[in-house]
Amino acid sequence: MSLSQNLTTPISSSSSAFLVTTNFFTGVQNVQLPVKKIGICKCVAAPQEQETIFKTNVSRNSNIAKLQAGYLFPEIARRRNAHLQKYPDAKVISLGIGDTTEPIPEVITSAMANRAYALSTQEGYTGYGAEQGEKPLRAAIASTFYKDLGIEEGDIFISDGAKCDISRLQVVFGSNVSIAVQDPSYPAYVDSSVIMGQTGQYQKDVEKFGNIEYMRCTPENGFFPDLSTIKRTDIIFFCSPNNPTGASATREQLTQLVQFAKANGSIIVYDSAYALYISGDNPRSIFEIPGAREVALETASFSKYAGFTGVRLGWTVVPKQLLFSDGFPVAKDFNRIVCTCFNGASNVAQAGALACLTPEGLNAMYEVIGFYKENTEIIVDTFNSLGFKVYGGKNAPYVWVHFPGRSSWDVFGEILEKTHVVTTPGSGFGPGGEGFIRVSAFGHRENILEACRRFKQLYK
Repeated sequence: MSLSQNLTTPISSSSSAFLVTTNFFTGVQNVQLPVKKIGICKCVAAPQEQETIFKTNVSRNSNIAKLQAGYLFPEIARRRNAHLQKYPDAKVISLGIGDTTEPIPEVITSAMANRAYALSTQEGYTGYGAEQGEKPLRAAIASTFYKDLGIEEGDIFISDGAKCDISRLQVVFGSNVSIAVQDPSYPAYVDSSVIMGQTGQYQKDVEKFGNIEYMRCTPENGFFPDLSTIKRTDIIFFCSPNNPTGASATREQLTQLVQFAKANGSIIVYDSAYALYISGDNPRSIFEIPGAREVALETASFSKYAGFTGVRLGWTVVPKQLLFSDGFPVAKDFNRIVCTCFNGASNVAQAGALACLTPEGLNAMYEVIGFYKENTEIIVDTFNSLGFKVYGGKNAPYVWVHFPGRSSWDVFGEILEKTHVVTTPGSGFGPGGEGFIRVSAFGHRENILEACRRFKQLYK
């Protein structure tokens, strides 16, 4: 057999090919193969082809493109995470995002657990429910929060939270309406308006969007706008107690607001998410004001009452007396949007909400609210002792601290860097919030005390 013949034998990529019996050298002796000199081998990388990115022919929503940076609270979370990467051993205390921290009372969770367990039985299983919510819960909300105010079970729509309902309401109103917001205010009002196409472009020089009426709320006007200076708009977003300032509107102020809306034919979207924090005689519902059912609707939530920030359960009240300019009921259009965009709130969450409204559940909720209100007192006392002008805290779980002449983002950064405490910069709530920070009272007591100790160390 010649050498060339033997070289035709196939060799596997596995080493096992060299373990089989072979006659490769049979009858061949003193075979010499020519040896080549080995030189230096240069490897030259071939130029890579530029990766081609496929793009569709669908244009981006130009309204979303108007939005400035990210939504406020995810941006705060991003900066918090960056801080933790820089200081991995730091004990960061979060008093920024208004997220509840205390356990949900057992009288409420046991009702949810029972409802969840019932779903595993033939008798207790339910599928889709009514998009508007379960009748017993709607009736309980009406009797608990709106007794003698002319609000009926059928006016109430159960949802997965007030924030979600704000966006659904924006779909009802459409893109051809004008809006007014408190300045400062919860950013969801402005951002959802921008997304819907209700606004003009962002004006960097004044830090405002065009076609929005910013109703300035300052310490000088008691955080209630001078309505004589406000232009007429179709929709007025109003939150009381206010997030972020913590200010609660008086009966006289809300009467002015309702009269202003009637005179202009406007609709008030009244956000009462913190109503149970109110101490004293200030109204907990816009419907305590005569005539409000003709010009207002109201959103509310169990998030800050029962710790439902993760459970997700809220409601919106749309009175049958609230009509569009053509006489068509706003509630019917809202019902149409709800039925189209929403399959109803979780049946387990609704069981928990119903338990909240029992005598035992209400007492348990008020205990949790009382705990957070004690936290606000500690924070208010701390900043007062340091000589700051402090607002809010009495009727809301937020404390609004003034740092005159300073950028609120700079103050946020200073506090985070030097105390490892997360707050919220006031300018994130609108230009009227510049120079302020919001400190949330949602926190374990030991964290509140430790954060205040650090504040005193920084600003003593």
